[in-house]
Amino acid sequence: MTAALIGLGVMLLLIFIRVPVAVAMALVGFVGLGLIRNWPSAFAMVSSVIYESGFQYLLSVLPLFILMGNLLTESRMSRDLYQASYAFLGHYRGGLAMSTIAACGGFGAICGSSIATAATMSRVAYPEMRALGYSKSLAAGSIAAGGTLGILIPPSIIMVVYSILTEQSIGKMFIAGVIPSVLAVLFYMAAVRWVTLRQPQAAPAGPRVGWADRLRSLNKVWAVLTLIIALMGGIYIGFFTPAEAAGVGAFLAFVFSLLRKSLTMKKFFNIVVESAVTTGMIFFIMIGALMLANFINFTSMPNDLLAAIDAFDISPLVLILIICLIYVVLGCVLESMSMILLTVPIFYPLVEALGMDLIWFGIIVVVVTEISFITPPLGMNVFVIRGLIKDIKTQEIFGGVLPFVVVDVVRLLVLVLFPVLSLYLTQFVA
Repeated sequence: MTAALIGLGVMLLLIFIRVPVAVAMALVGFVGLGLIRNWPSAFAMVSSVIYESGFQYLLSVLPLFILMGNLLTESRMSRDLYQASYAFLGHYRGGLAMSTIAACGGFGAICGSSIATAATMSRVAYPEMRALGYSKSLAAGSIAAGGTLGILIPPSIIMVVYSILTEQSIGKMFIAGVIPSVLAVLFYMAAVRWVTLRQPQAAPAGPRVGWADRLRSLNKVWAVLTLIIALMGGIYIGFFTPAEAAGVGAFLAFVFSLLRKSLTMKKFFNIVVESAVTTGMIFFIMIGALMLANFINFTSMPNDLLAAIDAFDISPLVLILIICLIYVVLGCVLESMSMILLTVPIFYPLVEALGMDLIWFGIIVVVVTEISFITPPLGMNVFVIRGLIKDIKTQEIFGGVLPFVVVDVVRLLVLVLFPVLSLYLTQFVA
């Protein structure tokens, strides 16, 4: 236990002095295993982890879904999704903020990244809300909160990685996220409504859009929404595997970009390079995390944690709440992928040993990771928006996200107390 704690402390110190997260985890895992066992075992572990990570068939899902998301993003879907959402919601008080949240949900399903969603919608939605007279805090807060939907709404790269780490079905993980995703959008819209009731001047209503224009706005987005639904439906009914779905999605996204005339040879080359760089980054972090996990598993830490739970008679519910608190704290210094890869190998054996469902735990992990993106003092989405929007102060953004943090905590408690919300749809997936 002492060796594991020292190793984790050294890793956090390395991260604090700006050593890349992947390097910090790999270095601690390699040196730690060499010290507590022997160096030949440490070198053997490095080679086996790299080999097995590179040749896992399921991991082919990652680059293909990333490529699909980048292709669809390049086709300028963010503005079309925003305009379609505005056509149906913009005439309500606070409707533009609700439209932003709905558009973030749709765009998040495409790109799978909270930071990318927040950055993109900052350019698309913030100027529109400010032009209509929205307060800076509500405009920025709705974008920061809506951006967190990127890692919950399937197909989610975070969910794929979690499923691989815990050996769970990717299809079941995706469908388990459907109801929590709907709840997230509804809770965020309720937060907007609450703000508008207290401060009507913060979110004036926009002009009503006629049905003809509404139908025209849908015409711009129906193809990509149909693509996402078809991919998820194909996985759920067993028509194709997640890896096959990712390949089909990447190809159709390529065709879709060509039909929209948004793709040039230069842009296509940049998209492929960006997808390769992102995939390499994820694999690098995953290899480092697996090396660290191997070191932790060779210590007595997992068994000592289980013994401590038994000794102090900690209930499973209390353990989940403690884990949630740890994730919120880690979210102040780590981005989502690093956080998932660092912690899941440590936490999921405890959860499994206590008889809790790992699909449900995965949804809890993703939701609490979302919350950490907007939680003071270092919510990453907040600082992404602050860097892109020059006329707003950091405290104004944190003031704007506060109502969303409140409803996020309520939503997390609902999902913890009622696992059926996450698990109900999984019974229909083989």
